[in-house]
Amino acid sequence: MDSVVIKATKRTVTGKQVKQLRRAGQLPAVIYGAGFESTPVSLEAHESSLLLPKLTASSLISIELDGKIIPVLMRQTQKNYIRNEYTHIDFLALDLKQKITATVELHLVGVAPAVKDFQAAILQQLESIEVEALPTDLPESISVDVSSLQNVGDSIMVKDLSVDKKVAILTDLEEIVVVASSTFVAETEAEVETVPEVIERGKKQEEE
Repeated sequence: MDSVVIKATKRTVTGKQVKQLRRAGQLPAVIYGAGFESTPVSLEAHESSLLLPKLTASSLISIELDGKIIPVLMRQTQKNYIRNEYTHIDFLALDLKQKITATVELHLVGVAPAVKDFQAAILQQLESIEVEALPTDLPESISVDVSSLQNVGDSIMVKDLSVDKKVAILTDLEEIVVVASSTFVAETEAEVETVPEVIERGKKQEEE
């Protein structure tokens, strides 16, 4: 997959002074990893705000620092949700020749016949799976085609997912990713959950 390139500069500002960087349009970050000295850096905030939301935990990123390209994964993000902006990023430096473990997101695609024919509800049980691969072989996401869900009760398991042979799935292969569930069952379960509330309300009325 293609690598996104983000320019960075080393920073000496830390602690409370980091706020000054943010006010100057810079996004503080750090690059760390086995065999790589932890390095505080800053990114151009506007450019980063355009690129980072498009990336996943398994997206290969190239950090350009001091004329060198450092391959990384985005490991942790801090965000101001009121302003909808990043406040700090942790990047994991990679050895492209060493396999790594990463979390890959699962995206549902297609139309399930069970929804059209039996008014089923499509319930996604897993949002992501763990895989092992070389950094350059990591998929940014895995598509899960729900068109195979013909009837209520049909499901797709981890073992049914289609991935490149260079990618090893570490998540339990028998785990269910998505299932076509009866909407009647879902409504019944919701009603059962409200029964204790009705009983409790009846007790309070009797006490009064």
